Amino acid sequence: MDVDAYVAAHNAEWLRLEHLINRRRRLTGTEVDELVELYQRTATHLSAVRSSSPDPQLVGRLSSLVARGRARVAGAQAPLWRDVTRFATVSFPAAAYRVKWWWLGNAVLGNLLALALAIWVVHSPEVQASIATPDEIRELVDHDFANYYTEHSAASFAFQVWVNNAWVSAVALIFGIMLGIPTLFVLVANQVNLGLIGGLMFANGKGDVFFGLILPHGLLELTAVYLAVAGGLKLGWTVVDPGPRRRGQALAEEGRAAVSIAIGLIGALLVSGLIEGFVTGWVHVTWLRIGIGVVAEIAFLTYVIVLGRRATRQGETGDADLRPDLAPVAG
Repeated sequence: MDVDAYVAAHNAEWLRLEHLINRRRRLTGTEVDELVELYQRTATHLSAVRSSSPDPQLVGRLSSLVARGRARVAGAQAPLWRDVTRFATVSFPAAAYRVKWWWLGNAVLGNLLALALAIWVVHSPEVQASIATPDEIRELVDHDFANYYTEHSAASFAFQVWVNNAWVSAVALIFGIMLGIPTLFVLVANQVNLGLIGGLMFANGKGDVFFGLILPHGLLELTAVYLAVAGGLKLGWTVVDPGPRRRGQALAEEGRAAVSIAIGLIGALLVSGLIEGFVTGWVHVTWLRIGIGVVAEIAFLTYVIVLGRRATRQGETGDADLRPDLAPVAG
């Protein structure tokens, strides 16, 4: 190796790397990318020099650059907005879109369960009597169901609803690792409650009130719950059938994708909570109330389908990006 020629060919890169290493202010995202690339190149240069022409002075210079570059790379962080943007436009939509058939399946089966229970309640006075006394049912359908949405301040109620729904969704996702059994319990309990209350309202001629108050926030809220259940069931099924991956690797990947869904649903459930707190009980025009819920639902589904399909076609899964920032250094 001609040392002088090699230095002449790469010296500008080494000087640029040294400049980025010594810069005291926080690096921009573009500069972080450049720093990593130059560090990797210089590590390769060091390996080549050591193996072909072990010039002590050049080896020492490059060794120092690589060591300092490694330290700077390890401490360099891309801007937070870049991570947030990538999560919102790639990771969460991809994780949600990947479980679309699980999502659709449990939504259909869950709603069929709620519908069957509601029909049973409507046509069976014995079932109604087993749920509550006639006075309690009358109080529910005439007052309690509607008053539930206005008995607390809108802000306080929205926050309580958001926290509760986020907790339920997290349970459905996280405990999917237990073969999905707790996740199924969350789905069944949610649908049973929906079906029983709906049945009592319809049996007493209050079906319009039921749908008028459930649909505004319930469309998005139930969609989010069904997505959480889908992620939990997918995780549980991975325990049974990891596919071509090792079980530990499969569970780790699906677990991280489930976390992406859980974090993403915080935003969706916040929106549904705000609708429930500020719209459901306070907007008195039924078509407007329901219209707000429909718009929120369409917006969420469009967001997931459009961005999720694009991300999955590019190979994204919602899993964390595990590619190392640091290249292996020979020698």
